[in-house]
Amino acid sequence: MNNHTQIFVNLPVKNLDRAIGFFTGLGLTLNPEYTDQNAACMVISEKIFVMLLTEEFFKTFAKKEIVNAAKSTEAIVALSMESREEVNEIADKALKTGGKISGDPMDHGWMYSRSFEDPDGHLWEVFYMDPQKK
Repeated sequence: MNNHTQIFVNLPVKNLDRAIGFFTGLGLTLNPEYTDQNAACMVISEKIFVMLLTEEFFKTFAKKEIVNAAKSTEAIVALSMESREEVNEIADKALKTGGKISGDPMDHGWMYSRSFEDPDGHLWEVFYMDPQKK
């Protein structure tokens, strides 16, 4: 891989407008160039994006059955933050915009994290690692 590699996390969603509202509430921006009635591109950073695909549209890409993320774990999307305060800010925004807690905060001294589920049950973790304490 090279420095130009980008990551697009593709997630099936039951209600595209609700999902857009949730991720916009976290502070992500919508890229209208890759957004229509079937999908929305939410920008996490310059090289990281989450593609929210209606379940019907998602099925056109996947041969396997879609996991019910509210009942089963398919993956945990973990994003590093620049501080403990930013971890708390994002996790608190998630709870205020329709997400729910998926575990207690974890504090290992050198690493601090909080986990939440988005409205479709996908698991997210935001964390901060302090290189001075490792």
